Amino acid sequence: MKIIIDAMGGDNAPEEIVKGALLARQDLGAELILVGREAEIQRVLQEQGYSTPPAGIEIVAASEVVDMEDDPATVIRQKKDSSMAVGLRMLREGAAAAMVSAGSTGALLSGATLITKRIRGIRRAALAPVMPSKSGRGALLIDCGANAECTPEYLLQFAYMGSFYARTVMGIENPRVGLLNIGAEETKGTPLQKEAYQLLKAAADQGRICFAGNAEARDVLLGGFDVVVADGYAGNILLKGIEGVGIYMIDELKGVFLKNLRTKIAAALVKKDMKAFKQKLDPSEIGGTMLLGISKPVIKAHGSSNAYAIRNAVRQALSCAQADVCGAIAANIGYMKVDGQQTE
Repeated sequence: MKIIIDAMGGDNAPEEIVKGALLARQDLGAELILVGREAEIQRVLQEQGYSTPPAGIEIVAASEVVDMEDDPATVIRQKKDSSMAVGLRMLREGAAAAMVSAGSTGALLSGATLITKRIRGIRRAALAPVMPSKSGRGALLIDCGANAECTPEYLLQFAYMGSFYARTVMGIENPRVGLLNIGAEETKGTPLQKEAYQLLKAAADQGRICFAGNAEARDVLLGGFDVVVADGYAGNILLKGIEGVGIYMIDELKGVFLKNLRTKIAAALVKKDMKAFKQKLDPSEIGGTMLLGISKPVIKAHGSSNAYAIRNAVRQALSCAQADVCGAIAANIGYMKVDGQQTE
């Protein structure tokens, strides 16, 4: 199974991207296509001791690069020979099973929508990261920033897409879906949340999803839900808030353990456990976020991804392609529409 990697996307491209590809090839046995400026990719390979690309890795040339400063809405049309655009076209044409990019989120979302296309009937693609949770299974947050303004139908579709991902990729047989809100009561929230609640409840009554009610922000980490549905505005605030708390806690714990000789001894005793705790909050362990709703798996890796993160993004791409998340969504699109709405 081949995976396309945007070799020029992200803050650490192409060095960490190429190194990550080498790790993925070594650890996962993935066949990879590196898309980007060939001379720069070859230079990094040579620095890693390869005079030619190793078996299982090929290079496809693309002369342009999508920069973080570029306008996400127009850059794909303006830079048709960018590594991102070329990779997305290759994905659309069946050259590989999935694609990974650490480039601009907005450009990747726009490009995936315009080039690879959404699944027919899906209103909007969504970003769906897996958050750590007390359950140990993680909680899928959908959406976390792709769609700042949503309709109740969008949230209904997010719930279905998130459920399919949780079931097929995360291995959760009957994922519990929660609607992010300011309280657990059915009457809480804005008109968006109130209308979405009724749609989700109706889908649950039909046995299509396991809707467990409103989810307050604290419930995400406490493990009460497997899928948390939100508009991109609220979801992004929740995501960044959790990231900030994680960074704060790690820094504070370091300060506690390095305070004096006694605490340093305590730190040595719990070093292994602290490392495991830190890994739960480390986005590089997950690798990336799938753009759910696109016709083929597209994985958005963090812009500052290192080689290890890229390796894990490839692992996630393989999992999503093998589980056929896109196929599961497409097969159930008839249940994901509000009455009277037409598919796109």
